Amino acid sequence: MKKDYRKVYTNMCMVYNENGEILVELRLKGDWPGLTFPGGHIEDGEDPLNAVKREVKEETGLTISDVEFVDEFVWCNDEKKEYDIALLYRTKNYHGKLESSPEGPVFFVKVSEVNQHPFSTDFDKVLELMLSKPSKLHF
Repeated sequence: MKKDYRKVYTNMCMVYNENGEILVELRLKGDWPGLTFPGGHIEDGEDPLNAVKREVKEETGLTISDVEFVDEFVWCNDEKKEYDIALLYRTKNYHGKLESSPEGPVFFVKVSEVNQHPFSTDFDKVLELMLSKPSKLHF
């Protein structure tokens, strides 16, 4: 990593269910449009696990638990001179009423049907990473 670049920490969470579906957000904002996982910025001094729980709640209305860390994914933005380091999580444990936010509509979709929607930047790579790491996933 370039030393003069700022590091911005974010998170994403793949919420999934026993029907082989994943929770996605069709993000509307122009800076990151398309299908993505719920998530967002980790505030200064905020615990990353608390941050992902907060972001999922804000963007989906769901409360998640038993969250599993998967990996990290890094984007480099030369124009802004920053690295966006996304901590990737997943869980099948959630409760609450699914509600969209101003970020965009949220919905469950079968993994085999995600290609029917436009992707945000590198969503295909993030999804592949989420699905390829060993866990208790059974799609």
